[in-house]
Amino acid sequence: MQNALSTRHDRRIILHFDYDCFYAAVFEREDPALKSLPLAVQQKHIIVTCNYEARRRGLYKLQLVRDARKTCPDVVIVLGEDLTRFRNASKDNYNFLRTFTWSSKVERLGFDEVFMDVSDLVDYNIELLNHRNLSASFFHLNRNDPTIGFTYDASTVSGHTFPDRAKITTDTLTLFHTAPDDADDLTFRLCLGSHLAQHLRHELERQKGYTSTVGISTNKLISKLVGNVNKPKGQTTLVPPYHNNVHGHSNINDFIDAHDIGKIPGIGFKIAQKIRDHVLGRPAAFDAGLVYGGTKEDVTVKNVRMLDGMGPMLLQQIFSGPGVPKDLPEKVWDLLNGVDDIEVGKAREVPQQISIEDSYIRLDEMPEVIKELKMLSTSLIKRMRLDLTIIVDEAGDAMPASANGKPLVQHRESLPSRRWVAHPRSLRLSTRPRPPLGPDGTRSRSFARISKSCNMPYFVFNVATDVECLSEKLVDEVLILLFRRLHPEKAGWNLSLMNLCATNMSLNASDSRGGAGRDIGRMFRRQEDVLKDWEVDDIDVAPDEERPGRSNTDITVYGHDASDVSVGIKPLEGQSHSTNIGSEDHIVLTQTSVKDEDGWDSGDDGADMGDKCKICGAIMPAFAMIAHERFHAMHE
Repeated sequence: MQNALSTRHDRRIILHFDYDCFYAAVFEREDPALKSLPLAVQQKHIIVTCNYEARRRGLYKLQLVRDARKTCPDVVIVLGEDLTRFRNASKDNYNFLRTFTWSSKVERLGFDEVFMDVSDLVDYNIELLNHRNLSASFFHLNRNDPTIGFTYDASTVSGHTFPDRAKITTDTLTLFHTAPDDADDLTFRLCLGSHLAQHLRHELERQKGYTSTVGISTNKLISKLVGNVNKPKGQTTLVPPYHNNVHGHSNINDFIDAHDIGKIPGIGFKIAQKIRDHVLGRPAAFDAGLVYGGTKEDVTVKNVRMLDGMGPMLLQQIFSGPGVPKDLPEKVWDLLNGVDDIEVGKAREVPQQISIEDSYIRLDEMPEVIKELKMLSTSLIKRMRLDLTIIVDEAGDAMPASANGKPLVQHRESLPSRRWVAHPRSLRLSTRPRPPLGPDGTRSRSFARISKSCNMPYFVFNVATDVECLSEKLVDEVLILLFRRLHPEKAGWNLSLMNLCATNMSLNASDSRGGAGRDIGRMFRRQEDVLKDWEVDDIDVAPDEERPGRSNTDITVYGHDASDVSVGIKPLEGQSHSTNIGSEDHIVLTQTSVKDEDGWDSGDDGADMGDKCKICGAIMPAFAMIAHERFHAMHE
């Protein structure tokens, strides 16, 4: 194993959106008067987020509510336990950003972050650049309509840059000692990506009312990190050189080296702690005041990269242990050098899983466990109905719905129903037990979870039954049994977290691209309406029976007058005996057909019957006559 990095692919342009103070912004959008006040969102006894006015007055995330009130007595605290409003707002913003992509590579991370791969838009507009007049460029957002887009100045990067520079000229590139590769092309592509990011930020704020911070680079890792440089309501582009040039200079390394090892996305807490302990040569000191663990001693990426012998081989020794993936050292080494080739996931109509969880200071009694399980299961079933069903009419066609899942249009004659577009086949219950107290009265930190799964009971998918009833039945018949399998002992356990997850999604048949085949049942239900214009009545008519609704003049018989047809049918009231009927109205009734001896059927019918044998007089087809003559010759 060598210290070589994976190949860097810098042809992509990735945007990372991070909505500013998202939870607080949702409440501010509902009540604009809150924007000028210090606002904090509470979950349990903790401030999960607050707006920038509250932060200006000393509040911060994960602060205890009592400490927040002491720091800012006039703070407005709203409850954020119910995540429905945040989930709906996040989905609405996500669907809005999706409309600006051609490749559908839009990936949501949590409620307030979105990755977008806009490489195809940038490549298309790069070809249209007029390098003689970059300041009067037009960014096309639609291949088919050249009028859809916006004007921009392609000679400068929009927003902030790292390092701080804006003008894109050959002299500037030379000044920064770029490598002799396609750095000039990459700079222009990043420039176009920055202008697209600015346009999307402004449209998101104008149409949806949410501000955001954006990072622009060539992979998910760097775009996420560089977006944090200028918060809030800003954007930052990391400009070339991305590779080490002749002077050993790379803006990627300069940027990522300053970050603490625990701040790198993709490097978890345990992995970061092992690296930190190795660099320090001892266990790092923890900050005991943090609920989820933290360290008082920073170890930067540069401290790790510049350590003697550091590379995948040394990382393999540091990570050695059971269950460690073989490729983990190479992945971590790539991340420490700013290399991340993970693709932005395409937009999904159906989530891979739906998970609900809650954390607790102490949960060690069965009645409390049952109470919490009912709350979790109720939230899970509501989420499943919201995310995995669509509103349909009587014919089974989807109806437009608002962000909260309610139909925008309701028909008076029928109430809309819901149809499942996917069914989760598995139900998983996870818990996080606290370790027991040690001899010295302290408790070791643990983030390990244990879980048990079972098949999702089918009664959960009954949309006609009340959610509360389904929740109680799910807890009584399924979840308590799962919990007993996780914790067979009647007492002694103390939980800090419980998680309920619907997973292993199975797509149902539908007519959309995301469905698993055609919906045959819906096709048969709609068959009568679709084929009614081509319906033919299969009615037997007796030879001498009158057929109501049709005149004897409705039938044209070639070679005869209509009066010669022996069918006892009366003409329609007010209708003349006309024989000029079109071909669509001409119906041949075999029961009333008449032999026409003097018309089209006249002629010598015997000529068509075959040849006559001169010996025996037998009549047969011409092709059989030769064999017949040989038969007579054999007897002679």
